[in-house]
Amino acid sequence: MRTTPDYWPGGVMPRASAFSRRTLLRGALVGGLATTGLAACGTEGTRKTAEECQSEDRSAAEKQLAFSNWPLYIDVDEKDESKRPTLEAFIQQTGIQVKYTEDINDNNEFFGKVRNQLARCQSTGRDVFVLTDWMAARLIRLGWVQSLDTGNLPNVQANLLDSLRDVSWDRERERSVPWQSGLTGLAYNAKVTKEVRTFDELLTRADLKGKVTLLSEMRDTMTLSLLSLGKDPESFTEEDFDAAIDKVAKATDSGQVRRFTGNDYAQDLAKGDIAACVAWSGDVLQLQLEDPNIKFVVPEEGALLFSDNVQVPNKATHKANAEKLMDYYYQPEVAAELAAYVNYICPVKGAQEAMTRIDPDLAENVLIFPDAATLRRTHAFKALTEKEERTYEAKFQKVVGA
Repeated sequence: MRTTPDYWPGGVMPRASAFSRRTLLRGALVGGLATTGLAACGTEGTRKTAEECQSEDRSAAEKQLAFSNWPLYIDVDEKDESKRPTLEAFIQQTGIQVKYTEDINDNNEFFGKVRNQLARCQSTGRDVFVLTDWMAARLIRLGWVQSLDTGNLPNVQANLLDSLRDVSWDRERERSVPWQSGLTGLAYNAKVTKEVRTFDELLTRADLKGKVTLLSEMRDTMTLSLLSLGKDPESFTEEDFDAAIDKVAKATDSGQVRRFTGNDYAQDLAKGDIAACVAWSGDVLQLQLEDPNIKFVVPEEGALLFSDNVQVPNKATHKANAEKLMDYYYQPEVAAELAAYVNYICPVKGAQEAMTRIDPDLAENVLIFPDAATLRRTHAFKALTEKEERTYEAKFQKVVGA
């Protein structure tokens, strides 16, 4: 975990957990890229339907819940790190005892933990878990998660941001609820370069040659490349993808792009070793608190909006209790308390106003509460079939050099 100085510009001390959380999430994902195709293999014959894999809900009789999440992804009492204030308030209000486990360190690794049980229609021992969009989409595609009862989710129905309400891989959010979100866009160090506004500038500007990094997560880099060609990342053809990958390959071969990174770009950007890059908003927020010369930009052509999502797996026996938990975190006051600690994009309407009572500086931070104009310029990456996932990853890894 990164240590923090006694004073931060603007008087706002970032939670060390926020940077560490992004390190764990995105750094681990990069390590898992090479196995993405392998993890998908052998699952074609294990799809389940609701009729094939029925689950019993014992919530009425059993006031309990097993919740798996990523490390450092919930608010903690800074005086007593064993306490999680919002979760303890939920337990007190509902009487539902929550077994909270931080056992998700990588999407593919976690998939490996639960795939055999879910493929056989067996319990994973968990009632809810939190996975990134593309993995959440895979579980939906395989029929391994339960449909949610929207009648039990009035706060979610009322307060989920419009930009996250309908994604291609889960129409109407029938099987997922965003936990926290973030943006993939551009970042630059104003001490070493002028403003960067577009993905094309990264790939073509002579003054940036050899001083640019792209992300080794396929969906992040390729969303920006597709958008730069005027293509919709939620609905593109293989020909569109090939044109976008060729664009990236040309810039890589010419030496314009120094390398592909996980979130290790952050330190290079802070030191000025690179001038500009494709970046995650959570990383840049932390860097800005140390150095206001680090800038995050939503490209003129648009950005990727990603989420980590709460889902209820098949054979989970406390679905109604899980839905109460999801709905609880969509109360603006609770969402603001969570966001004040983790510092990611809050997916809950009304949380920004509630944040003004907790931390007015954070309430004005556009990397936690993007304005409506920014959100209208965000996109998701479409759900892929297993064949598409293997094909696109292979093409991308060829360019990355993995």
